[in-house]
Amino acid sequence: MQSVALAGTSLGLLPSGAAFLPDGQMLLVADAHLGKAHSFRRLGVPVPEATTGDTLESLSADLALTGARQVVFLGDFLHAAAAQAPVVMQALADWRERHAAIGLTLVRGNHDARAGDPPASCRIEAIDEPLCVGPFALCHHPHPRPEGYVLAGHWHPCVPLRGRAHERLRLPCFWLGARVGILPAYGQFTGMHPIEPQSQDRVFAIAGDMVREVPGPATQFHVPVPTRKKARQP
Repeated sequence: MQSVALAGTSLGLLPSGAAFLPDGQMLLVADAHLGKAHSFRRLGVPVPEATTGDTLESLSADLALTGARQVVFLGDFLHAAAAQAPVVMQALADWRERHAAIGLTLVRGNHDARAGDPPASCRIEAIDEPLCVGPFALCHHPHPRPEGYVLAGHWHPCVPLRGRAHERLRLPCFWLGARVGILPAYGQFTGMHPIEPQSQDRVFAIAGDMVREVPGPATQFHVPVPTRKKARQP
């Protein structure tokens, strides 16, 4: 876990794409998009299976690693209304039973408006943005707000890098600007969007089990990058 100073406090950046607020023992997760692969398969699109289970297992591992007592989902928890299928909801219910003591909050995003709130049996409090926690305004949409430094998702940011052998990679990243920080998509079956950071922004790429800061304008540097163990869909 990479620790960074932000808005006068500490924020941990995890290789899974989650962020951890030690002061509140709170794990932040953006864009889980549970049930996305199932939704695609219903449309006849051949896509990977078990992505919802993989995402939930990653979340379990992050809870064990950090000792977090609360999870805040920064929008797009379910991908679509079709994601509320029995197989997806059963996986979520089983996961919730194993983590019954963990507080769960969903800050609604644009996909949540179509997918609907999670079932009441999951005991996930769903609210509109922002959720104010200390110096932060927790949102889905990455727009500056007067309530505090915004931590959000929505963008699915990635950074293009070049290796010493002229290979090119796109890696998911944390993008921390002057007033807004954007987390990478957490879901195992999500796309990515290249970013164009400003000179004062900080960018932390996820490479395998590492979170590594990218110096300067990312596309202008040759950075040795380990192979990711779980490659996200480009």
